[in-house]
Order: sequence, then structure tokens, then C-alpha cells
Amino acid sequence: MKILLAAAEVSPFAKIGGLADMTAALPKAWKAAGHDVVVFLPLYATIDKERFGLQKLPLLVDVPFGSWTEYATVWKGMLPGTDVPVYFVASSDYYERPGIYGYHEGFQDNDRRFIFLSRAAFEVCRAIDFAPDVIHAHDYHTATMMPMLKVLYRQDPLFCTTAGVYTIHNMAYQGMFDPARAMEFCGFDPAEWYTGSWYEYEGAFNAMKAGIMFADKITTVSPTYAEEIRWTPEGHGMQSALQVRGGDLIGVLNGIDPDEWNPETDEHLPVRYSASQIDRKEANKQALLRMFQLPDDERQRDIPVIGMVTRLTEQKGIMLITQVIESFLQDGECRFVLLGSGESRFENYFKDLAYRYPYHALIKTGYDTALSHMIQAASDYYLMPSKFEPCGLTQMFALTYGAVPIVRATGGLADTVQQYDPITFSGNGFMFQRLMADDLHASMTDALRTYKREPHWTSLRINAMAQDFSIAGTAQRYIDVFGWAQQSRR
Repeated sequence: MKILLAAAEVSPFAKIGGLADMTAALPKAWKAAGHDVVVFLPLYATIDKERFGLQKLPLLVDVPFGSWTEYATVWKGMLPGTDVPVYFVASSDYYERPGIYGYHEGFQDNDRRFIFLSRAAFEVCRAIDFAPDVIHAHDYHTATMMPMLKVLYRQDPLFCTTAGVYTIHNMAYQGMFDPARAMEFCGFDPAEWYTGSWYEYEGAFNAMKAGIMFADKITTVSPTYAEEIRWTPEGHGMQSALQVRGGDLIGVLNGIDPDEWNPETDEHLPVRYSASQIDRKEANKQALLRMFQLPDDERQRDIPVIGMVTRLTEQKGIMLITQVIESFLQDGECRFVLLGSGESRFENYFKDLAYRYPYHALIKTGYDTALSHMIQAASDYYLMPSKFEPCGLTQMFALTYGAVPIVRATGGLADTVQQYDPITFSGNGFMFQRLMADDLHASMTDALRTYKREPHWTSLRINAMAQDFSIAGTAQRYIDVFGWAQQSRR
């Protein structure tokens, strides 16, 4: 099968969150299974062309844009460790600036930037003569490829049999644009935008709604989230559109790349281990404490570590943590290790927490790949009390590394974590239901009571590491969806 994947993020070239991990891992798995895959990504100024060995192609691609034509140059590279080609769409007007989206509020011309990427992908395919069986678009950034495929390219010999699959990673970001601008940039008849149309929501052009309504199949990143977005406020206003397309909406649980996330082979760890050697995990915990320059106090050595690698936003349940974490730290019940960045109020809170509890609150703001792996390997527990979580990958990393998750039962967390039952010794973590500080406190207390309490502690960690979240299964599920999308085109 010939697959075109287009996205605003692809790891390691451009990464803000889990979107980048999935758009890198899926093409790798598809290629390994024998499929022909190409990836499209903007050439952001932050991408190191020399480091990744990118080559400029002798192409100047005409990109129809409203009533005029714009131009894109194209660079080519490979997903590291693979022979999957990545085509980088270059434009000095749109991508030669710091960042991917623009901090907090986003760049004012994000409508132009991502509509340009979407239209350019079609035109680059024409230039390189790549006829995809399926176009796989991700989130609002490339959602307009779905109506473009049906409205602008349905008679094009290269795309006349191409199916469109649209994947929603997060309903909260929908691409709400000025309708006159967006319809013009896309090349759509302005008469097709009206109240209640497939492009309209609350008086704006809604890129996500257009993706939903025009795609042959719609997927999201976990089965539970697929239900939540249809029937609860997690649909963020798209419930009606998703109910109309309910027969074509499929929840496909994300997966992780075992070449990158595997405690038996992880190059970031000082001591590697497996489920049968789980005692070796302790050495990584001590190494992490040394990284934070803690004194080697034998009395403090065996305190449980709760880890977290996250964006510091309301979505991740950070407000709940600020309400409960001190009660555990001041009593010396645990150490809390956090790697993350986000809202300044949360960053400042955790920096102050580290100042007040220097031996128990170990905080680093920003992102550090090696440290993120170390935290998973060193932590006894992993905290993820999300307000909502379409899928989540870090709890999968935690389970794979034997860090027992403490999560709220929402979205993909509910699909991957099962409450531990001390009677049957089943389950792999601890869960709470309500988005309330008391419930989080009770769940953390319950979890910490099991620390090194046998036979429960061993059962919990063995159960966690027995889970298989390999991207290969996820990739095959998408191939099935692509096949169904092709059938619906016929």
C-alpha cells in the first residue's frame, strides 16, 4: 500500500508532544511491514539540515493558493534508522521563524502556514509522481487535505482513487480560522461556507470539522476517547459532527517504538533490565538521585520515587498535583521527580517546591530526552492525573519500564491501566475517577502502601511490564482502517 502521511510534527525533526512520536513510529512500522510510505513536514528554521543530512531537491513547486500561485522548495531526508523518505516543504514566509506553532496563542498566520503545507503536499506528489492509496492527515494542521482531496483533486489521475483518513490526537485544538481567508487559501468556493456547512462552526472556518466531514474514515487515539468525544464535553463542540460520522469513527490505541523505549536495550540507562531482572531497576533510581546531587544517605536511599514527564498545563491535572503533593513531601513519604515545561504559574510553583524541599522535590524545567528515559527507569511510580487524555504515551513508557502508574480513568489511560486488585493480584496500576484533589490523594496513598510490600509489589511491576504496547500492532490496525477507507471510495 502507498501511504502519504502529513503532519506538523515528526520526531526527531520537530516535536512538541506525542503527535511527533506517533507520526515517526507509524511510518517506520509500515515500512517494516512492506508498505511504501512518504512523510511530509514543514522545514522549520529549528530543523538542523546538516545534522539530519537533508538534501535540497531541484524542485520549485507551484502551489495554487487562492487566486494566485505561491512556491515551495523541497528538501528530502530519511527518518533516522530507516529508509522512509521525508519531504520537507520549505517557505521563507511561513517556516523561517522560531518554533512550530507560536508560543501560547500561536502565530497569527497559522491558517496560511498549515493550509500551505496541506496544498503543497499534493503538488509535491505530482512533482515526484507519487500516487498514494491513502492520505493520512493528523490534527487540524493537515485536516484541510481531506476536503482538498474530495473537492480539488478528485478528478486528478494521481489521486482519483486515493482515500483520506483523518486522525484526531486532541479535540481541544481545532483550527478556527477566518472563513473568508481560509476558504480562499484552500481554493474552495466561498459559497460553500455557510451556517451549518461542513466547514463552519460558531461562525468560523473549523479545519477539524472539515477533516471529520470529508474524510473517508476518522480515527482517534484510543477506544475510550472515541466514545468520550461523541457523548461528553470532551468533544469540544464537535459531538454532532462525530455522531453524524459515527459509523466511520474508530478508536485506535497508540503504540510505542520498542527500538526507542525498551529497558533491555535503552542506551540512556546506566543499568539495563528486564521483567526477570527487575531488581536491577534500583540501580537506575540511585543513579538518578546522584544526577540531582543528593547526598548518599542510607536512611534516605529507600524512599519511593514518583516520576512525571509532562507538559505543565491544566489538561495534565497539574492543578490537582499542586494541591496534594506537599502533604507527601513534608512527611517524607516519597520523592517527586518532574521534567516538564508549560504555564509559567506551574513552572514557578515547582521551582519553589524544589527550593523548599531540596531532598524530596527534584525538578527540571524544559525537555531532555535522556532524562525522560532515566525518570521512567528510576521511578517506582508514575503520576498522570489528567483532566482528559486522548491516549497518552508516557503511561505506556512507564508500564514498559516497570514504573507503576497512578492515573485518572479517562481516555487512553482507562484503556491501558487497570486498578490493582490485592485479592486476585491482577491489574497494573492505580486509578481514580473524579477530578478532585481528595481522590488523587487517596489513590496516591493507596499506591504508596504497596511499596515493597510483597507479594503485591512484585506482582504489580511484573503485570506492568507484561503489557505489549508495540507500535507494530497499532500500525497494522491502521492498515486495516486504510483498507476500509479504500473500500468506501469505490
